Amino acid sequence: MAVCEKVENCPFFNEKMANMPATAAGYKRKFCLGNNEKCARYMVLKSLGGSMVPMDLFPNQIEKAERLILEQTI
Repeated sequence: MAVCEKVENCPFFNEKMANMPATAAGYKRKFCLGNNEKCARYMVLKSLGGSMVPMDLFPNQIEKAERLILEQTI
């Protein structure tokens, strides 16, 4: 488990979650500062690149991330 290298400038937290600090803090604790390998956004980033991470993809949407990755690799 490592701190995600994108935690400081993740557009999801800086834009989408800016007005929900408590919710954002919970996600950060679990995914960014905990196990970033279980973060849907991180999975897409590492598999497909940063430009392929949908803005509306939440860190806990693993199935959606897996589907995106599969669709792009077929």
